[in-house]
Amino acid sequence: MTAREPVGSFCLVLHSHLPWLVHHGSWPVGEEWLYQAWAHSYLPMADLLRRLAEQGRRDVLTIGVTPVLAAQLDDPYALRAFHDWLGTWQLRAQYAAVRWRGADPLLRDLAATEHRAAAWAIEEFESHWRHGFSPVLRSLVDGGVVELLGGPATHPFQPLLRQPLRDFALRTGLADTALRIGHRPAGIWAPECGFAPGMERDYAAAGVRWFLVDGPALRGDTHAARPVGDSDVVCFGRDLEVTYRVWSPRAGYPGHAAYRDFHTFDHPTGLKPSRVTGRKVPPEAKRPYDPALAAAAVRRHANDFVDTVVGRLASLRARHGAPGLVVAAYDTELYGHWWHEGPAWLETVLRALPAAGVRVTTLRGALEAGHLGTAVDLPASSWGSGKDWRVWDGEQVADLVTAGAALQDELLALPLGGGPARDPVLDQTVREALLALSSDWAFMVTKDSAADYARRRAKVHGDRFAELASLVRAGHRARAADRADELRAEDGVFGHLDARTLVGTGR
Repeated sequence: MTAREPVGSFCLVLHSHLPWLVHHGSWPVGEEWLYQAWAHSYLPMADLLRRLAEQGRRDVLTIGVTPVLAAQLDDPYALRAFHDWLGTWQLRAQYAAVRWRGADPLLRDLAATEHRAAAWAIEEFESHWRHGFSPVLRSLVDGGVVELLGGPATHPFQPLLRQPLRDFALRTGLADTALRIGHRPAGIWAPECGFAPGMERDYAAAGVRWFLVDGPALRGDTHAARPVGDSDVVCFGRDLEVTYRVWSPRAGYPGHAAYRDFHTFDHPTGLKPSRVTGRKVPPEAKRPYDPALAAAAVRRHANDFVDTVVGRLASLRARHGAPGLVVAAYDTELYGHWWHEGPAWLETVLRALPAAGVRVTTLRGALEAGHLGTAVDLPASSWGSGKDWRVWDGEQVADLVTAGAALQDELLALPLGGGPARDPVLDQTVREALLALSSDWAFMVTKDSAADYARRRAKVHGDRFAELASLVRAGHRARAADRADELRAEDGVFGHLDARTLVGTGR
């Protein structure tokens, strides 16, 4: 290896996704979830990428933004409501300064820090985001700073979809990204990394050239992209040996005692005043957050991660006789929303890896660098518990699976048309069906994370679909049109959606 030859390539892949939350509740689950992630993850991530771009960095990372999230970050109602939320955040920080006036100095400092953070977020939003996320993201894509991944419209678990609906959801999602960004993505982050044998043919037909799977789907051999079956579509596998240094089911950096505790609230202010302190320490016994301790932990963990990547790449080179590839893939919301120090850690890592002799690039860049292995036949898989489908079709969600299958059959039996003009009623009927089939509802139920909200959302959209479908079958066009107009005010996502392109048995 020459002095200038990289030890290998590293791809950071971020998956940005939240289900459709606009107009569907506020606290504790609903729009609040969207605005917290927006403030603490999406704003800092865009700022970091913009600063790296200004310093001449290109091919920094690969980022997936699901169509349903992009629609919310561009939505005029959500933009206004988020601006209000940021102002309320600043007011809460002002109240905290009064509430904690005689408290621990760390709490007083935290109130001031929160006020400054809110002020920065307001300035960032007003300077760059007033017209939505798409202009922000488009400049990063056009400038070659990031590679953009697409995906199906409402983030459904694709293996459980009937073939016509699976194809429709993917086409709709890719078209939505092309409309917003001006580029049709060559790669996708398949929702939940869900895969069923044969889906590579779906991807090829839709023009998708690469996608993500979890490491176990490749039996841990993730050192290169792999063509799938006899297709030209390739898959990249998450390197769990590296990925789990940050976030794993049992351990990872964000759980360190010095980091800010996500789950402990000061309810009068709505702020999070504590550090983790210890995994088994009750909320009332947790110590106040200390930024100096957290900053020291960020430096240690960034160094550890860089050493881990370098060591992994050296091991791959020794095993395969050529520079290897590490793909570390995470939810974008981990950085800032779930892990307060995540953006600072990420910036440190992205600056330190090149200095350590690692080529930092995108999935596209990895292929251009020659990281392509032999073909593989993929098994049914996901990135969920057990790496199979149990999170989305297990016993806990059997009722959701049954309801979803019946909904699909009913949808595909409707007379979806083929007339000269779009039908707003059928468009809204399909829209509600897609929202009911979001993978998030089953995930939240299986993981017992706001399960009641998830079940309610699945039922609301399923009921709305059934109501419109019943009116269509009965020929009550005027009533159906009025009801579709009402529902579109809440669930008007994907205004370009055209039910005529969903080929069902009723055509």
